[in-house]
Amino acid sequence: MYPTLTDLLKDLFGIDVPLPIQTFGFFMALAFLLGAWTLLLEFKRKEKSGALLPHNIKVIKGKPATSTELLLNGVLGFALGFKLIGLILQYQTFVNNPQHYILSGEGSFIGGLIFGGFLAYSKYRTKQKEKLKEPVEVEQTVYPHDLVGNMIFLAAVFGIIGAKIFHNLENIEEFKYDPVYALISFSGLTFYGGLIFATIAIIIYAGKNKVDILHLIDSFAPGLILAYGIGRIGCQLAGDGDWGIVNTLAKPHWLGFLPDWMWAFNYPHNVIDEGIKISGCFSKHCYMLDQPVFPTPFYEAVLGVLMFFILWSIRKRFLTPGVMFSVYLILNGAERFFIEKIRINPPYNIFGKGITQAEIISFLLILTGIFGIIYFRKGKRHKA
Repeated sequence: MYPTLTDLLKDLFGIDVPLPIQTFGFFMALAFLLGAWTLLLEFKRKEKSGALLPHNIKVIKGKPATSTELLLNGVLGFALGFKLIGLILQYQTFVNNPQHYILSGEGSFIGGLIFGGFLAYSKYRTKQKEKLKEPVEVEQTVYPHDLVGNMIFLAAVFGIIGAKIFHNLENIEEFKYDPVYALISFSGLTFYGGLIFATIAIIIYAGKNKVDILHLIDSFAPGLILAYGIGRIGCQLAGDGDWGIVNTLAKPHWLGFLPDWMWAFNYPHNVIDEGIKISGCFSKHCYMLDQPVFPTPFYEAVLGVLMFFILWSIRKRFLTPGVMFSVYLILNGAERFFIEKIRINPPYNIFGKGITQAEIISFLLILTGIFGIIYFRKGKRHKA
């Protein structure tokens, strides 16, 4: 496994460069970027067809910088400078434990002052250049694709919050044992929690900016499933614990052409140090599972990317708003529901039967998707 990009580059290309970038974090960032790219393309396509329309907002131009704007820029600049200059001066400490450094009080006070002063002054100078004798109110046209950056930012922030909350609900004993670490650690994220929180935040934001909600969720559908697949690549490469149940079964003959690790894998050097110590290893992450398991992150990565290409290739055929997203819900829910059968997750005891949080949510997603297709297509017939 490759807990950091350094491990990955060293194994693939023999390049040993100490990079403080976690493999899982890198692929999560890549997932957001690719999701944003597909959303941008879909927004522009729907704008050309007239499905998504721009709207005008009134803005005041020519005002000088306010004390609040200067203060916010100064505080942001201080935080960035404090950490960035600090990590340059303490680079090895940062590489050894990036999470500890980011969440600690370590940094450069002088660097913070320099960056804070620079950003505050830059804001002041920009506003001075735009200053008018009399500020005027003008109308500005905003296209839906102009909002993609803000939407992705909201998705990242509320997605992580939701993912952490749902993970802690699913692993309540871990939370009770160390609630502070459970809340602020970068590990332990539940996809459906992130999806639900991010969806709510984006729908509220889109509504305030007069973006049609049905066309919005349709535009998000391909990017969501692609981002899910890319994120699972990070899970597989890092070995973050999202693996399946123990698999000691012999590989079927009809799968003989595949590498053994695609059937059963023990995740050596996994990022969470789970399992038994690897003989002769004295560096970080020297553990592997004592019994092989189903590599479910790999399966989900393949299925996620495959479902993206399916949705992307047929997206123009969905003429009824809402149907595209409903199909996404069915595909995503079905994939996750069945993968849960060979995946490790703490079950809830409901009516004497063990069922996981993901099974409950994925089943509801399938039902919602089926109901959505019927409802939206029925609505189209009524309009006709």
